[in-house]
Amino acid sequence: MPVNPDLIDHEFEKTSPYLVGREKVREFSRAVFASNPVHLSVEAARNAGYPDLVAPPTFAIVVQQLTLDQLFTVEDAGIELTHVVHGSQQFGYSRPIVAGDELTAQLRVTSIKTLGGNAMVTAETAVHDVDGEHVVTATSTLVVRGDA
Repeated sequence: MPVNPDLIDHEFEKTSPYLVGREKVREFSRAVFASNPVHLSVEAARNAGYPDLVAPPTFAIVVQQLTLDQLFTVEDAGIELTHVVHGSQQFGYSRPIVAGDELTAQLRVTSIKTLGGNAMVTAETAVHDVDGEHVVTATSTLVVRGDA
């Protein structure tokens, strides 16, 4: 089944608030070898002018995954998770994510293109803080392998 073109411009529901915890920031930082002290030490982060630990830039994928899970559960999407690989990822920040942030996210499918029997699904996730201020937009392109 091809990817359903009706998904283009579809906006999913906002996620429940995700509370960014210090230990999650530290765990993620260690996992991606982000060794800057602002990711691991509250004192270093505060000395650098931040209110708490600063998440590495790729941490936004943790929040974006909550929205991508919504996409993967759409029955008639034509997206079989076992046929999906991550093609590309981009982040556009207004400000860094810091421990203590409560973030909500909303996904919108921006394009679906067919290439060689495969579908390229591009989805943008806008992430906002508890005050409704933009923090980051995470853009993923997923490659959905065709049946051939």
